[in-house]
Amino acid sequence: MNTSFFTFRFRSLAIVFGIQVLTLACLTAQEQAKPVFKDGEAQIVDAFNTPEKWIRHDLFVETTFDSDGDGQLDRMHVDVTRPNQTETEGLKLPVIYESSPYYAGVAPDVEGLFWDVHHELGEMGKARKHPDVVRTGQRPIISNSQIGLWVPRGYIVVHSSSPGTGLSQGAPTVGGVNESLAPKAVIDWLNGRAKGYTEPYGNEEVKAYWSTGKVGMTGTSYNGTIPLAAATTGVEGLEVIIPVAPNTSYYHYYRSNGLVRSPGGYLGEDIDVLYDFINSGDEAKRPSNNARVRDGEMMKGMDRITGDYNAFWAGRDYLNAMGPMKAALLMSHGFNDWNVMPEHSYRIYNKAREMGLETGIYYHQFGHGGPPPLSMMNKWFTHYLHGIDNGIENEPHKAWIVREDDTIDKPTPYTDYPNPDAEAITLYLVGGAPEIGQLSKLEVPDQDPETLIDNYSFDGEALAKAEITSHRLLYVTPKLTEDLHISGIPKITIKLASSKPATNLSVWLVSLPWDDSRNAKTTDNIITRGWADPQNHKSLTNGTPLEVGRYYELSFDLQPDDQIIKAGQQIGLMIFSSDKAFTLHPKPGTQLAIDPNGTHLMLPVVGGMEAYSKAVN
Repeated sequence: MNTSFFTFRFRSLAIVFGIQVLTLACLTAQEQAKPVFKDGEAQIVDAFNTPEKWIRHDLFVETTFDSDGDGQLDRMHVDVTRPNQTETEGLKLPVIYESSPYYAGVAPDVEGLFWDVHHELGEMGKARKHPDVVRTGQRPIISNSQIGLWVPRGYIVVHSSSPGTGLSQGAPTVGGVNESLAPKAVIDWLNGRAKGYTEPYGNEEVKAYWSTGKVGMTGTSYNGTIPLAAATTGVEGLEVIIPVAPNTSYYHYYRSNGLVRSPGGYLGEDIDVLYDFINSGDEAKRPSNNARVRDGEMMKGMDRITGDYNAFWAGRDYLNAMGPMKAALLMSHGFNDWNVMPEHSYRIYNKAREMGLETGIYYHQFGHGGPPPLSMMNKWFTHYLHGIDNGIENEPHKAWIVREDDTIDKPTPYTDYPNPDAEAITLYLVGGAPEIGQLSKLEVPDQDPETLIDNYSFDGEALAKAEITSHRLLYVTPKLTEDLHISGIPKITIKLASSKPATNLSVWLVSLPWDDSRNAKTTDNIITRGWADPQNHKSLTNGTPLEVGRYYELSFDLQPDDQIIKAGQQIGLMIFSSDKAFTLHPKPGTQLAIDPNGTHLMLPVVGGMEAYSKAVN
């Protein structure tokens, strides 16, 4: 044994230790750097606002799973950015953590990446292409997100690549259990319960001696899904999550009430497409991962034939896994997000509220993304991670909604969402096809069926603007003489018959006249939307072919909304079949017959029928 080597190491450590003790002793004579709080928020501290002194390093956290099947527990690639005082002054700080499958690059958008949607319902469509991801990024920096905001305010920022992406081991599963257990392992490591290593296959350990153990997570879209995934494990130390536009159910992302439906802007995308999009992990592991996950589990479970809900989709629905969750939750979403639709946040918020968790929800009127105002996030992180009593848990308002003419950082507070003063009113159809019918407070009996002919070549905007067309049915309220506030989840009940055993069904709630001007806002035209498969009129898990000409009744929710419809507008209920931007494109010609006597709209109005009657005279 080389005793001189060990003697040298011991003496070196003793010298270093002595210097650290001396340094700390000297610092006690002067004020050490520490977080500063004002008005319940963490403030920028000059001593922390020194990027050139920040300590940045990476490591590999060992998980409890082997998702790539190589016989070894997967390790997640993690980076850390922390103020230098966590090293020089022994300062311990809480962590803000973001994880993502996107950090190491994504697949190119090549022709054939998405499923071809030009085929009949009940068919699979032709095979698509599987492009490879060219991995990007270098150690030790995985991402720079969150750092500039939070490190100067007295936090440590941590990132990790999700399983099978970047330098993280394992396989992408797009909502599989490993995507919940991976961030759990990182949080366990931050609390000393899991092991971290300097290298992906090495044995030299790294410890988070600078962490208080308190962790908050945030992120947008997929990066907002992972905080929820982690929270469903009930991991100790995860105190608060702020998901922004999170995908909380892959079924709700790729299907709608039994219907095969694409997310807005990505016609033909499905869960296997997203798998290919993020598959940036070890090139040597990709063939076996592809065969097992994408071409095995996904192809067996995703079911583009019927669109039914099944065990595969249930396992990727975080609502089903919320039992252990105890982290505080501040949700953020846009009412006009037609990619990850606003129901994704509401369904989780509503469940968390029922569970008695600390909850809040922030909605704005724009599209995908959009975090809460910095001040709001700051107060939530300050309270739950630094333990500052700033009163947010006693806040009388649980909902903050950006009104139509306000900026995204100026939300209006409300007691809750939906607005507690909202009541569902029922509006009935008065026929007028192929022109425009009416929405009435009173039922009109003994009306004849109204028909429409499916043709995907006409998009929703064209159908809403048309005065006469055989490709949609449109029913409108009287012109509003006062503003009308809608808050909640509209619900449609439709009685219909089809000329084919399968058909698309699309419903839009619109504000008319349609505004084509350059200054039109996203809230000026579309109020909300919904889609459904009439084959699933009885069961979401077992759709059955329609008997041609037979009438069926089905009810389903439209997307949540909170909107003030301006005086001078009319609210229109538009019923049509294939939605050019969202559904499959079967050959035009399917006829739908709608029975007005068995069809009605339940609209959540603040002030109920009294307010509605006043607004329409």
